[in-house]
Formats: sequence, C-alpha cells, structure tokens
Amino acid sequence: MTTSRTSASSKQKPKALITDGLQFGRFPITNVKPVVEGGKFPAKALPGEDLVVAATAFREGHDQLGVSAVLLDPKGKERQRVRLYPPRGDRGKGTDLWEGILTPTSTGNWSFVIEAWNDRYGTWHHNAEVKVEAGIDVELMLAEGAALLAEAAEDSSRNSADRRTLRTAVVVLSDTSLSPEERLGGGFSAEVTAVVERQPIRDMVTTSEQFPLLVERDLAGRGAWYEFFPRSEGAVRNHETGEWISGNFQTAAKRLEAVAAMGFDIIYMPPIHPIGVQHRKGPNNTLIAGPNDPGSPWAIGAKEGGHDAIHPDLGTFEDFDSFVARAGELGLEVALDLALQAAPDHPWVQSHPEWFTTRVDGSIAYAENPPKKYQDIFPLNFDNDPSGLSNEILRIVLLWVSHGVKIFRVDNPHTKPVWFWEWLIRKVNKKHPEVVFLAEAFTRPAMMHALGRAGFQQSYTYFTWRNTKTELETYFQEVSHESAAYFRPNFFVNTPDILTEYLQYGGPAAFKIRATLAATASPIWGMYAGYELYEHVARPGAEEYIDNEKFEYKARDWDAAAASGRTLAPYITRLNEIRHTHPALGDLQNLTLHQSTDEATIVYSKHKTLPDGTKDTLIIVVNVDPHSARESTVALDLAALELDTENLTPGGGFRVDDLLSGESYEWGEYNYVRLDAHIEPAHIFSIRR
Repeated sequence: MTTSRTSASSKQKPKALITDGLQFGRFPITNVKPVVEGGKFPAKALPGEDLVVAATAFREGHDQLGVSAVLLDPKGKERQRVRLYPPRGDRGKGTDLWEGILTPTSTGNWSFVIEAWNDRYGTWHHNAEVKVEAGIDVELMLAEGAALLAEAAEDSSRNSADRRTLRTAVVVLSDTSLSPEERLGGGFSAEVTAVVERQPIRDMVTTSEQFPLLVERDLAGRGAWYEFFPRSEGAVRNHETGEWISGNFQTAAKRLEAVAAMGFDIIYMPPIHPIGVQHRKGPNNTLIAGPNDPGSPWAIGAKEGGHDAIHPDLGTFEDFDSFVARAGELGLEVALDLALQAAPDHPWVQSHPEWFTTRVDGSIAYAENPPKKYQDIFPLNFDNDPSGLSNEILRIVLLWVSHGVKIFRVDNPHTKPVWFWEWLIRKVNKKHPEVVFLAEAFTRPAMMHALGRAGFQQSYTYFTWRNTKTELETYFQEVSHESAAYFRPNFFVNTPDILTEYLQYGGPAAFKIRATLAATASPIWGMYAGYELYEHVARPGAEEYIDNEKFEYKARDWDAAAASGRTLAPYITRLNEIRHTHPALGDLQNLTLHQSTDEATIVYSKHKTLPDGTKDTLIIVVNVDPHSARESTVALDLAALELDTENLTPGGGFRVDDLLSGESYEWGEYNYVRLDAHIEPAHIFSIRR
C-alpha cells in the first residue's frame, strides 16, 4: 500500500487526499524490486554492493512524474536517496518502469522505500520547451518558470550556492530585453539542471511501504571456495601392504599455504566426524568395504561419537582449533560440512530412534534416491519429534561456531523441511549474524529458491551443467537479474560427486574455460581439489571420478605437477588476483550480455562505479568450445560500459588491457576476436580509464 504526503513547495497547497481503505496513493507505485514474497522475507545485499532498485510508477494526464528510492540504515536513518529513471533501450519504452542503484555500506537490517512525486520543474521544462518554440503562451511560460524557480530559491533546505544559481535563473527568465530563447536558456541551463537534479522541486509525494533489506558480510555473497579432504592431505600408503596411514589436521594444515597462495578465501572440508562401520561403502561406492577402507565421510556416526565429535584419525578438538587458527593466519576461513544424516551406528540410532523412519518390518529406512541406494546412511525424520531434533542440530551448529567455524556447507538441504532451515538459520544468525550457510541443493528451482528465501546465504547452481553459449547466456541472465534478490549463486566448477562430460573430454582447455566463466560471472565460485591437476577420468557410466575420494584416500604430488607444468594453479591464481583487484566482479546484478556472431563465443561485461567516482569495467570474452579455435565479431552495448569522453581515443574507440595475456587493444562498438582454445580460450579486458 502507498501513502501520500504533500511538501510545502506550492503556493496553492493541495487539499488532503482521501486515503481511507485505499491501496493506491496519489501516484500508483507497483511491482517494487527487490522485494521477496511481498516483503515477508528480506532481499539480500552485501556492503558496497550496487543493488538494482526498480518500480512501476505512473500518473494520470501528461504532467511529469518523478521517482526516487530512499535507503534507510538499521536505525531507520536515511543514508542514500537516488533518482530513478526509465531503463535504456526497449525495456524502458512505454512501460512506466523506473530503475536506479542503491548501495548499503554495512551489515544489518536495512530497508528502502520508493517515492513518486509531482515533478514540477520537469513538467514546466517540457511545456515551456514545446510552447516557446511554437510561439504559444510565451510570456506565460517564462513567468511560470520564473515563479517556480523563485519559490525554490526560498527553500531554506537548499545550500546557498544552489539558491544563488536559482535566483540568477529567475533574473534571466524575467529579463524582457532578451529574446524568449535566451530567457528560456536561463531556466534550462546546466547549472539549474544540476541543482534540480540534486534536490528536485516536488510536491504530492507518494511513499511506498518500507521494504526489508538484509545486508550480510562479504563472504555471504563474495569469495572463492576450495574443497579438500583433510584425510588425504598427508596420507601415506605402504606400497607393499597397500595400507594407508590417514592424513590429519596437522598434515592438512601444510596444504593451506598453497591454497591461500592461489587466492582462495574459504577452505571447505567434507564431514570430519567418526564414520560408521555398519554397511560401510568400499572403493568406487562398492557395497563391501575392506578392513582398511575409510568409508564415506558423509556416513556420520560410530562408537566414537556423532556430529559433535571428530574422527580419531584426524586429531582432537585442540588439533582442529590449531587448523582453524592457521587458516586464519593465511587469510582463509574454514567451512564445515553440515550433513544431517546418520550412519547405522550413529549414537542417535539408539538414543533417539524417533528421529528416523521405521518401516513396517521394524527396520530403519536407509537413504534412497531411486535407483541410487545409500545403505550406509539413515535419513532424519523431522515429523516425529521436530522440537527435539531441531534443538539438537542447533546445539551442534553452535558447538562448531564456538570453535571458530562461521561457514557451513549444508549437504542435501532439499531433503529436509524448509521450515526447519528457516528456523535454524534465524536462530543461529540472531546470535551470530556472521554465520553463512551454503545450500548444496541440486534440485528443482522452486525448492532451491525457497531455501534462499528461508535464509540460505548462497547455493550451488545448475552452472555445472550449462556449457553452450545459449545455455550460459540464459542462466547468467536468470541468476544475475531475475533471482538475485533471494538466490546467491555459487559457481562450483566440480565436486567429488560431479565430473561433467565437458571436463571428462574437453582436455585442459575445458578446465580453463570453466574456471574463467565461474570466476568472472558470479561473485562466488569454487573448486574441488584435483581440478588444478586436470583430473578428468570418470567411473565408467557415471558422472563422478573413478577411485572417488569419497570412499578412499587420494595422494596427489602437487610439487611434481608444478615442476612439470602439469597444473592450472598459476592460471587459477591469476583469476583470483583479478577478482580481488576489480570490484566489478564482486557484484551480482551488474552483468550485461553482449552480442557475438559465433555460436560458441560468449561475451559479457561487469561494471561498477566506486564511491570516489572511479569506474571499473571488465569485458569477458570466452570461447566455450574446448576443441577448436573460434572467430567472431563482437558487438558491444556501449551504454553499459559507461564510457566518458576522456576514455575515448582520437579515433573514437577506447583502450582495453587483457588481464590474462598482458596485451592491449583499441576496441569500439564492433570488434574482431579469434580465440584458440588450445592457446588461450578467453580474454578478460579491463577498460583503460
């Protein structure tokens, strides 16, 4: 519902409006964005993020309408006010759509409102321009302009310089010794326009309701993730017996320096808890495990404990605390897996059988996703004792928070009730607003989006399976502009469960291409260890790695790979360097798609204007065909690049620097591109300002 209020800027003040029970104010304001479920859930934002705000607003007749967005901090104090304008191009024609950018500066529960108002100067400007040129009511239009600006000049809320500018314009408008065109020029001057732009002359202000905006810390929506199994880092195999000695937190900590050197922000570990013995899975997900097979970390629980315990092979809580501390020294945050399921020998099975589903034959149902069966896992049932189970999980999360964990990657959240996640995240974030939850929900869009609304700060996505130019363009548009208010996309390039055919058969070029797309198209991206070594061999007939690390140890010779050049680590390091030095890549909604004539060449840009007025603009061009060289003509939407006159070369183009190759070019609206996937499949251009 909108309400109306009237400013004191008109000599003939409008009468009070009839508002009882009405949904529309003086000027209708509808379809406000970003608004989630009518404001039941807050839209998401980050400090310093440019947030696209939009609304449909209109009025009767032909007078001009002004629209503004006002940003309010957690205390309700106005922090930013911006004028909204119709979008450029066809989207703004005849739609009554208005857009602008708001930028919150700190975390907390912010909000915003939309204001629509009678644009007195805009109406006069339009009418005077038409009538004076046509010789209609010339003196009347000039007199009305002088009266309007004289009234505005008396507004004590304006600064003295602006008031002088308006008074000067009044003198020119009133000077009958000048031609009508010269007098009108005084009211249309750039100086007057700037004054009115800063502080419009308005009345009959209609204000929308106040919409919530939750601003969370950077790592809730920005950052690079690296996943590894601590038991593999430092694991040693006896080649005579074939037996392994597990890695632990101390040996895994030695790998952290290399992860930090590649520019990652988050180190994510699969579950670190005791692993069940009953029905333990063997190598490659076989049903029979040998006595020395470690089992899947996701089969949580054994005689040593459950979700609140650490696997004895990995160390103690003291060792874990040291690992977290070492990560912090290197600028990394530790993310833990929150997998809400239990092995058959989890302590809960005996102490709380009501937390599981009992079948008609008296057995507890194990997890299934037909035709897949997970005999080593019992799913939880939240319907028998919702309060008891929920509070136990809350206790566990807060336990790990007390040990320095502020980020949780949640396994299969779509197999639990959405109400539970809303409750848990709200409970945790009320006490610890810095805690971040990532949803591993590869499922239907409705569920994925509901989890975002319920509070998940970010989510895995379908990006992993979007490989063609058309697929990528469609998906980039969706996550950047259609669902950004509640769904933050984390573009993981691979996981222990997911090795796509694109990576299996695309060669090293495919790994470069996917990393480039992930690191530049979303503010959040991630990779699972081994990606930098081009690991690509799948278990026959499956979309996952052969000799999968989920079920066995994996020793990687990082040093030998680096010495022989068989590593993508330098390229990944460069991608993360670019991300850290170019703020445009830290926002989600600023992606613009551009045109190319080749069906395998995708082009997009990301632009951001910083608080000091500096502009950061990147143009990313990627050949998504890992098997060949592609040629294309690229057609740029120049308006999206926000070029200034001083940015242009004498020939009318602009300079771009390739942040990958170091080469520079002069570009314009149309540009020839050739990218050979086997040499360099991508350009990341920075516009030289």
